Amino acid sequence: MKAFCVLIALLWLSLCANTEPKEPIPLWVDGAPGALGTDDKDIPTLTAYLPETEKATGAAVVVCPGGGYAGLAQHEGTDYALWLNQHGISAFVLKYRLGSNGYRHPAMLHDAARAVRLVRARAADWRIDPRRVGIMGSSAGGHLASTLLTRFDSGKPDAQDPIERQSSRPDLGILCYPVITMGHQTHPGSKNNLLGNDPAPDLVKLLSNELQVTKETPPCFIWHTWEDTAVPVENSLAFAAALRQDGVPFELHIYQHGRHGIGLADKPPFVHPHPWANDCLFWLKAQRFVK
Repeated sequence: MKAFCVLIALLWLSLCANTEPKEPIPLWVDGAPGALGTDDKDIPTLTAYLPETEKATGAAVVVCPGGGYAGLAQHEGTDYALWLNQHGISAFVLKYRLGSNGYRHPAMLHDAARAVRLVRARAADWRIDPRRVGIMGSSAGGHLASTLLTRFDSGKPDAQDPIERQSSRPDLGILCYPVITMGHQTHPGSKNNLLGNDPAPDLVKLLSNELQVTKETPPCFIWHTWEDTAVPVENSLAFAAALRQDGVPFELHIYQHGRHGIGLADKPPFVHPHPWANDCLFWLKAQRFVK
């Protein structure tokens, strides 16, 4: 048992040494569009976590932590990034603007779209295949990810800013117990932080992402738990049904047990993560993100 613990510690030290995060990168050099100030809370950033060179698959995922659009949960950001690195995927944790700091839609969507564009624009620097850039989000971060999955664009070829020339369409999505709808099955706190206390019906419909799926929506891996009392499982079921209706490939897993916000249910080096992790890896192999 002692030898096993030592081995795990050595594996974790090796992981830390080889996946040292870079300094956060501001998404916009001259300030984000619609910024309310110049404080840290007004500056959306991307933090790169790169896998060991010999393990790297060339795939990348932008990670959107949850937190009800009021905060950013580290275990749904940094921990996911380190887990992705273990399997050769470059990860980029997004610090997006929050409703608790006075922001409303579409500021968060602008941040997520810019993050995907930035990863593609610097793909050569990070040895990434720009055709294999996904997005991942949990809870409210899952809502943000699903918003971009249903409302991306192909970029502006004539833009002066080379980042804006890139497409914001993710090549796949990973949605972890996501908030999807702004209707009666929503998470009230996320809705209020995103849209305000009395949003117009048209805005509620626009940000109910089960209503925004098209045939161009990328393939998705979705998981939720039956026991989730914060974000009803119906959110994931509705999004999967919409993908099915439009012929978009997806994989859906509903687990009976597990509280909301469970994440990987493990800490680095992730020896015993929640079963969704292995199910997701199986799916990622089929998408050519994992070897």
